[in-house]
Amino acid sequence: MTSSLPARPTVKPANPCFSSGPCAKRPGWTLDALKNAFLGRSHRHKDGVKRIQEVIDKSKAILGMPKDYHLALVPASDTGAIEMAMWSLLGPRGVDVLGWEVFGRMWILDVTKQLKLPDVRSFDVPFGQLPDLAQVDTDRDVVFTWNGTTGGVRVPNGDWIKADRQGLTLCDATSAVFAQDLPWDKLDVVTWSWQKALGGEAAHGMLALSPRAVERLESYTPPWPMPKIFRITKGGKFFTEPFEGKTINTPSMLAVEDCLDALKWAEGIGGLPAMRKRADNNLAAVAKWVEKTDWAEFLAETPESRSNTSICFKVVDPWFKTFSDEDQLALIKDTEKMLEKEGVAFEVANHRDSPASYRLWGGATVETSDIEAVLLWIDWAYQTVRAERQSKAA
Repeated sequence: MTSSLPARPTVKPANPCFSSGPCAKRPGWTLDALKNAFLGRSHRHKDGVKRIQEVIDKSKAILGMPKDYHLALVPASDTGAIEMAMWSLLGPRGVDVLGWEVFGRMWILDVTKQLKLPDVRSFDVPFGQLPDLAQVDTDRDVVFTWNGTTGGVRVPNGDWIKADRQGLTLCDATSAVFAQDLPWDKLDVVTWSWQKALGGEAAHGMLALSPRAVERLESYTPPWPMPKIFRITKGGKFFTEPFEGKTINTPSMLAVEDCLDALKWAEGIGGLPAMRKRADNNLAAVAKWVEKTDWAEFLAETPESRSNTSICFKVVDPWFKTFSDEDQLALIKDTEKMLEKEGVAFEVANHRDSPASYRLWGGATVETSDIEAVLLWIDWAYQTVRAERQSKAA
């Protein structure tokens, strides 16, 4: 640790929003972007359906999704989308479930405690690590997060998934889409939400299904009761309407308009390659800062698995480690409050169920100049809180 306090920074981020969900709006966003929203009308009117279908079509095009994949707008954000898939598809094969952060572990609990499937293998490792992917059997069904939002750890590639697999791969990709390359041929179910990489509004999820997933839907009927919002079959056949813009329940057309605005912005800057580059630049800015900052290290243990969206770093200062887990979290929160009071950063503490650490959203809607600016403020806030605590203890 350096012995002297850094000077109070003078340059503030232009946008202080670094939350990992809902995430920062796209650069230049104002409420005027929603002026043409289809409001006060039925979402089932042809013009409402047209707008929802436009979200589907633009999302598929930007992400490079295969033409024979089906994509729907579904209720309850990414959580609703991945649970809809698990409840509808799991059961006929053994299941491998991977967890290395908060949400992956939630899906482990869903499969083992709620669905109570008889043949489940759980791969659960500490924050900052990935399971041994070579041990995963893709002839079984597999449930995993591509990018661990609360751990800053992502799957580096899909090489561990067999092309001729017998099982289905169910991928929660909410912090990966629009920032990382997904091997669509290796993924049978992909889910995400608008409030992550697009900076859209919450409560709406997206569910993508491969032809193999559709085949499972039509050949297997789960033995448990299925809530209406989870039903994607009708009379034993694939229910296509939600994948044609005719949603299962009523969506917010204001949120739909906001999503369209984000998708058009993504198209305008160059699509997925440009969005990925912006996120990579943000990760590079954090890496450069971590390298020269003696009290901080990435939570992700290997460079290959570091997320370029939910960028997490921990405190390795020996003084900090003398505190209990509860007190460490309080110290992080103290710096977060200081940054909020200064108006330079909001929600930079990691998820409440993660180790005490910092987390910056680095997706494409965040400017690299804002990342560079906020890191100086975090350094100032941490060392200021540290000095104040040491002074009181003296």
